[in-house]
This record gives sequence, C-alpha cells and structure tokens, in this order.
Amino acid sequence: MISENFRDIVHKSYNSNPKYKQTVSGLPENYKEIKTLEDLLSINYKHASVNDQLRENLIIKLKEQQFPYSGIIGYDDDIIPSLNRAILSAHDILLVGQIGQAKTKIAETVANNLLSPIPIVEGSITNDIPTLIPENELVSLLEDKEIIRSRPEFYVSTETEDNIRNNRLDTKIVWIDGPSRYKYLLATPDISVKDLVGQIDAIKIAKRGVEIYNMESYSPGQLLLARHGVFCIDELPVLDPRKQVALLSVLQEGIYTTGSYPVIFKPDTRIISTANPIDYTHSGKIIEPLYDRMKSHIITRYPQKVDDEMMIMVQEARISNSHNVVIPVFILRTLAEITRIARDHPEINHEKGVSVRMSIHSLEILISEAERVRGIINNIKAVPRFSDIYSIRQTSKFELSEIDDSHENRMNILDVIISEAIKKVCAYYVTDIPPEKLMNLKNEFKVNKNFHVSQDITGNSKNPNSYQSQVAKFRSLKEIMDIVINNISLDQKNFEQSLLENSINIHTINDTKDPEYLSSVTELILEGLRFTDPPILDRKEGLYVHT
Repeated sequence: MISENFRDIVHKSYNSNPKYKQTVSGLPENYKEIKTLEDLLSINYKHASVNDQLRENLIIKLKEQQFPYSGIIGYDDDIIPSLNRAILSAHDILLVGQIGQAKTKIAETVANNLLSPIPIVEGSITNDIPTLIPENELVSLLEDKEIIRSRPEFYVSTETEDNIRNNRLDTKIVWIDGPSRYKYLLATPDISVKDLVGQIDAIKIAKRGVEIYNMESYSPGQLLLARHGVFCIDELPVLDPRKQVALLSVLQEGIYTTGSYPVIFKPDTRIISTANPIDYTHSGKIIEPLYDRMKSHIITRYPQKVDDEMMIMVQEARISNSHNVVIPVFILRTLAEITRIARDHPEINHEKGVSVRMSIHSLEILISEAERVRGIINNIKAVPRFSDIYSIRQTSKFELSEIDDSHENRMNILDVIISEAIKKVCAYYVTDIPPEKLMNLKNEFKVNKNFHVSQDITGNSKNPNSYQSQVAKFRSLKEIMDIVINNISLDQKNFEQSLLENSINIHTINDTKDPEYLSSVTELILEGLRFTDPPILDRKEGLYVHT
C-alpha cells in the first residue's frame, strides 16, 4: 500500500519514466489491472495525445500489413492513401463527397481502429484523465485543499474534482476505447456557439456566488465532450460563419477561449468534417480561414466495382432473421447494377448523387418482401427473386434533373432501370448454353405451353403448382439449370473469397439445395432466355411462353 504522502507520490509519478510496456500507443500492457488512481500513479502513467495515438497506431498496422480501416471497402487505391497521409501528418480532415460515400463511416472507423484505450475517472462525461491535472492541483485535491488557479483552464470537471477529494487514491478508473470517444454532430442551423464550445453560466455566478475562475461555473459543449477522441462534424458548410469561427482556435492551436468570460480548454481532439461538393465549391459556405485550417481535403466517390457495392450491401444491411434468409449472389448483383445504372442515368440529378444506401435499403426491403409473401406464411426460408424486385420502389431514392421530378416520373425511370439491370445480370449467368439445348427447350415449351411465375408460388415440389413441379415438365430446362447453377457457383465462390478478405459474414448468401433458392434461379433463367439471340421465351402477365 502506498503511503499517503500525496505530494511525494504525485511528484515521483509525474517526473519518472513509465514502468510499463506498451502494446499500442500509450496503453500499458496490463491496463485492465489498473483500476484506481493509486494504480495509475504507481506505474507513472503518461498519456499519449490523440495525434500520437492515431499516428503511432497507424504505423503499427502498416508495419504489420494490416488494413487500418476495417469496414471501408473499395477505396484502397486513392482515398485510403490520402487518409493515411493526413493521419501521419496530424491533419484535421475535410471529406468532400456526395451522399452515401462513407464519409461519416470513415471518421467513425478512424476512431474505432486507431485510438488506444485511455484511463478516465469513472462517471466522467468529459473523459477526465486525472494525471493530466497539473501536479500542484492534483496534490491539492488529494489533500482536500482549495485550488488556487492563475487562469481559468479546464483540466477536469468539478464532478471529477469532487470525486478525487472524496476518494483520494481509491478514486476509480475506467478505460474507455476509441468507439466511446467518437463524437458525431450533424450541423444544422439551430446549432449554437454554446453547443459547440460550452458557456460560462452567468446564472450560477449570480445566484450561487460562484467565481468566474471556478470551473463549476462552466458548462461544457460538444468539443469538450469529444475530448481525447475524434469529433465528426457532418455537413460543415451548414454552420453559419459565426459558428465556424468558433472552431478556428481549436484547429490552429488546440485551445479555445469561450465567451466573454475566459475559459481555456485543450480538447485534444481530431476533427474530421464532411461536406457536399455543391456546398464545398460554393463561395462563402466554408469561411476561408477554416477552409485553410482543415489541412487535408479528401474527395470521396462511389464504389467503382460492382463487387465492392455488393460487399458493402452485405456488410451494412440489417437482417433481423438472418439464419432463415438466403441471398442469391445474382440478386445482390442486380441491386448493385440498379444503383450503378441510376448514377449514370441522364435524367437523374448527378449533383445530388445516388447513395449506396439505396442498394443497402433495397436489399433489406427485398428480403422483407420475400418474408412477407412466402417465408412467414409457409414457414420457409426467405429467398428474394426477380418477381419481388418492384418492392424496391419504396427504397429507391433519387432526384430527376431534366424532367419534372414527380413520383410517377421517378417510378417510370426506375422500372426501365430495373429491366436494364436484370437483362445485364441475366447475360452474366445465362451463358455458354449449347444451342441444341435451347432449341430443345423451345420445342418443350411448344408442347407444355407455359411456365407460371408469381411471388406467391413456392418452390416446394409437393405442390403441383410449385416451381419444382413445373421444372419437372421441362427436361431441357433442368439441364440448362445445371449449367447456370455452375456459373452462379463460380461467381459465388469468388465473391465469398472477397467477403472473407474483408472479414464480412457470408452465412446468408447461398444454399443451392433449398427449394426457394432454386425457384429464384429458375426466374433468373427464364428471364435470361428472353434476351437470347434469337429470344427463346417471351413473358406475358406472369407466364413465360415460347416466342
């Protein structure tokens, strides 16, 4: 047990080298055993700043050839190198891009992956690290003496000061990780300067006689709540100039003086802000000094590869009953193609963009549609198919630019995009089929007349109207299915490898033995045979017939 000669204890701890090995920047190897202020002082703990943590932990990951930003997909060639340069340079960052380009996810991922756990006094909302209190002030707190301040600088909250006075060396310490020190703020017109930087409470001063220099008179703002972490300001240009000015001294010197009463605090915060290209390029949207002090400006983009968009969909989609869901890879590819075609469509507003969230939300709604129509009623797995695809009308969000931006016009354009995407995806899988098998199938359709498709029809072979029962009538269709399933399986294997490389769960993707999965494949093939040259089948009101 350390003796209670507080002055000697604190002085020795503050002025001695650390007694611990670090696993990552600033983190003692046995940090989970450090539970009190006494423990912290006994190892001569030295805090590593946010800049040091981000830089040093990035260097560790790069040396070990680990990807530093798990969950960020498709940016390896341009955006990730820019982000690495900014972090190594200790820059605050402005991410510029259209909606749904992972800007806020990048900021959150930086905090999650590159910040080390830090020790704070239990219950602190401003991430109070006790060993950052000046030596004399910490001694005064431990001895329960009045603190004489030469200037009103915020080190810890009055609640933490009281905690230390009451518990002394037994003050409890908890270690909080990077995700707990990520602060997100959506910039809106009603955000005030006080919201950002806090305020001196004049009412407290008047009613309770609290001195200006007493930190009890200060109420912290968002910047201080994000102390020792990453502060993401989403849509920075929305803040009016007066509020943007409030960020300047923090960015330039890491210090802010608030209000007409001086309160100084050092937030030790990395600011990562975002902006839409329209606002970014508009004169006056970001004041020039702030524009200049956001040292790295990184331009984001949408995924360039279909497979990247597909992986993002699988990673981000929220699936409530995932163990009872099968997502065919060709359905993922179709949804990704719909979004990509929409981004390039001449009638759709390119400045507003088409978010990756459209793909994600469409996948979620398509799964729910399969549940609603077949899965829940028949107690079978939910497997989306092409006949469910128009349910995504409620999740397809874009604006028109060249024609009237009405709901009717948007849906008409979406229907054309869906047809184009399905045609493209069918050509991807329904290929390499011997001509004689196609001719045999056409002849079988002349005999058997048609194939009935509907959302309501299940794949169960016990039902005479099921897809399996209908397939059994077409010998050539079964042979073609074997070829197409092989093509799908090859694509599936490559896609699963990509998912594994990005540490993304793959269990909801494929089940080639499930009757509902085979029904989805059947619709893919029937639709694909409409686009052969010459076409083998035609579709009329839910029936596929020979041409």
